[in-house]
Amino acid sequence: MKSAEEIKDFTRFIAEYATSLLGSGVHTSRVLRNSGRIANSLGLQVHMTTFQKSIIMTVTDADGSPVHTEVLEIPGMPISFEYNSELSSLSWEAFDKHLSVQELRIKFEEIKSRPKMASWLLILLVGFANASFCRLFGGDLGAILIVFVTTMLGFFLRLQMQKRGINHFIVFTTAAFVTSLTASSALLFDATAEIAVATSVLYLIPGVPLINGVIDILEGHTLTGVSRLIQAFLLVLCISAGLSLSIFMFQNSLL
Repeated sequence: MKSAEEIKDFTRFIAEYATSLLGSGVHTSRVLRNSGRIANSLGLQVHMTTFQKSIIMTVTDADGSPVHTEVLEIPGMPISFEYNSELSSLSWEAFDKHLSVQELRIKFEEIKSRPKMASWLLILLVGFANASFCRLFGGDLGAILIVFVTTMLGFFLRLQMQKRGINHFIVFTTAAFVTSLTASSALLFDATAEIAVATSVLYLIPGVPLINGVIDILEGHTLTGVSRLIQAFLLVLCISAGLSLSIFMFQNSLL
């Protein structure tokens, strides 16, 4: 039987682990499975309630006592499939090797402290990805080059605004407006301007929240799923607003 202090220490760790998964773009059932797997490796049980911005987690011993509950805020983090994969691997390592809480925390901190992808490389890759979408939808070479440059500009602006803690609805609206407005320069080069403008904002589409929201609803986590879908829908509206403003300015040429 675990002592009350041991239960408390583990609850704090597993709550931080779960919020890191949720904050970096993992659907709820996966968080529950990973957290439960770590708890089972130590002979504990986890009960968790998730919300859009926080979680309530209760951990008990196998016989139901002692009990400790933690309430943690879900941090705003960039979506990272590599980070998610490493945290999931940690849960399997804990299950296979029966790691102690101290060992788990050390490995968890190592994962968190690993260097992230350089901003310039991320901007470059996003530019290539969005330019590929332009080509996929039939854009010519001129449009592809314009989308490549304007996407990097818009994504750089988005990163800088996020670093300054600006409201993400304002960030998405501004980024969509600046990107689509600069993409309208395709009109000057006799390129497929309508395709360039339409595809220039695709990098802003909140695909992960949309997918996770649907998965959560299908798996019974309705409250979290609906919250995610509403959040994603509002972001799509912000993108539409920014795009509409630029189209309105050039409506005679684009429409």
